[in-house]
Amino acid sequence: MQKIDQKQIQKFRIKIRAFYRAHKRDLPWRKTHDPYKILVSEIMLQQTQVDRVIPKFNAFIKKFPTVKHLARARTQDVLALWSGLGYNSRALRLKRSAERIVELHGGRVPKDKAVLVTLPGVGPYTAGAIRTFAFDMPDVYLETNIRTVFIDHFFPNKNSVSDTELLEMVRITLPSSDWRGWYSALMDYGAWLKSKGKNQNSKVKNATKQSRFKGSNREVRGAIMRVLAEKGSVSENEKSLLEKFSRERLVTALLSMVNDSIVSKRARTYVLVD
Repeated sequence: MQKIDQKQIQKFRIKIRAFYRAHKRDLPWRKTHDPYKILVSEIMLQQTQVDRVIPKFNAFIKKFPTVKHLARARTQDVLALWSGLGYNSRALRLKRSAERIVELHGGRVPKDKAVLVTLPGVGPYTAGAIRTFAFDMPDVYLETNIRTVFIDHFFPNKNSVSDTELLEMVRITLPSSDWRGWYSALMDYGAWLKSKGKNQNSKVKNATKQSRFKGSNREVRGAIMRVLAEKGSVSENEKSLLEKFSRERLVTALLSMVNDSIVSKRARTYVLVD
């Protein structure tokens, strides 16, 4: 494990904060501490570029301004608004999280990390981000921009870096206050580094690489989701889908969505589960 002293830590903090003061991004979810709105933004930002998220976030919050509005919404309406953002299953997990928050937590997004990660679509990073940005609580976590910052600054000449090493550096450089501002600064600096061609995430040991989309079950499910967003149901004989995929692939994807409780099967028709 790499060792650094307090002088190096302070120098790093000064560098990151100076960049943030000069280049802070104006993002709508940074104008609120509402835990629900932070949850929405974090789910939307998963594997999706910030510029694509901004208009969808604003429209989503206008349509579903509170966790109770989202919990009570029709699934079809949620999918329709999400359409174009990609990874539509995130919309379903977000709605189910809202339902669980209302049913089990009185409509309040929990602060406890162990409870947060029980919500659909919320993993360790998203839970940490909610704690930081909604409640300004200290936490230690990684995402792609943060990884880029720490590899670029502390491991520039190392060909392979583990998340364990990176998390330790995140922990020891964490300031004693203003964690919300600190993580915002890290993310903005990381985004800037990547815009300059310094995406360092290829150096991460055992990094999970997403399987190819074209020809995958995800591709079929994504196409089905678009039909569900428009109609609320889909048939095994849906012409627009059979023009793109074989019946076998279509039915396989539909049955996997039944297993995931996304749709229910009624003869040869599959209906969104509300």
